[in-house]
Amino acid sequence: MRHVVAPNATELEAATRVIEEFLEPTPTVTLRLRGRAVSTKLESLQTTGSFKIRGALAAIDAARRDDPHGAVITSSAGNHGLGIAHASSLLHVPATVVVPANASAAKVKKLRGYDVELIQHGTSYDDAQAHALELAATRSIRYISPFNDTNVIAGQATVFVEMLGQAPEIEHVVVPVGGGGLMSGVLLAREAAGRGDLRVTGVQPEASAAMYHVLRGTPMGEVRHRATIADGLAGGGDEGALTNELIAAHGVPLVLVDEHLIRQGVREAAEANGLVLEGSAATPYAAIVRGLVDDPDSRIGFIASGRNIAHGLFLELLSEPLD
Repeated sequence: MRHVVAPNATELEAATRVIEEFLEPTPTVTLRLRGRAVSTKLESLQTTGSFKIRGALAAIDAARRDDPHGAVITSSAGNHGLGIAHASSLLHVPATVVVPANASAAKVKKLRGYDVELIQHGTSYDDAQAHALELAATRSIRYISPFNDTNVIAGQATVFVEMLGQAPEIEHVVVPVGGGGLMSGVLLAREAAGRGDLRVTGVQPEASAAMYHVLRGTPMGEVRHRATIADGLAGGGDEGALTNELIAAHGVPLVLVDEHLIRQGVREAAEANGLVLEGSAATPYAAIVRGLVDDPDSRIGFIASGRNIAHGLFLELLSEPLD
């Protein structure tokens, strides 16, 4: 396990600089979720279809400053790989992306459009990560974790910095959680803004909720995973990761959403609010509309983290009846 520390002020500033140079701020809009006004940060409008481009840009920029002629490698369920691929093209850094053989077809198709070495290995994120780490050691190149990386977390913090600037009235934010990179960035941004009063809740798919179980004492290797359409949140994290520590230290509550509600969330978001959300982004939407986040009186918001859903799956979900 690599020793990873929380980003300091200099690293947060560097992440902000490179992101402002290459990315437009995404809007925070007010949507009506079954009649309730909800502030929604549309990271689904990012150029790669996901917030992950932020952490990727920050990490590759840091790698380039450390070694202007170096290469990088990463493992991903898809969206982080797309972020690394896009960032590497912007910053002219050679990159290798390792994804599982059964990764989302929509994300793999997009990855093939970039000038990166794409490797499909294994049948889970954990398999892909193990292979990427082996290659990083063999090739002596920098491995960039999708979540357990100082600069990735610094990049993800800019999501909530922007959101607070756009909607300072938010009192409670709901965040999708996989390995915890986005949540860690939100917690650091909340702290920097002096908004300790602002509640934060994490949401995971019930079928694959490593963070939820690890924070309750289950060893990471003993967490069992089932298939989920929230593929960007699926799989294990890292035992002893900084993200685990930050989420535990801040006492963030995590709620679980079952597959039926995630599927319903994708459809309802499209039909009621015109949003194209992948399963991962639909987890906080579903948690809010189904009352799993118990805070009826606060001005609530959520991060719509991505839109990269396979067309066939999206059409299938649109045809399913709503409860």
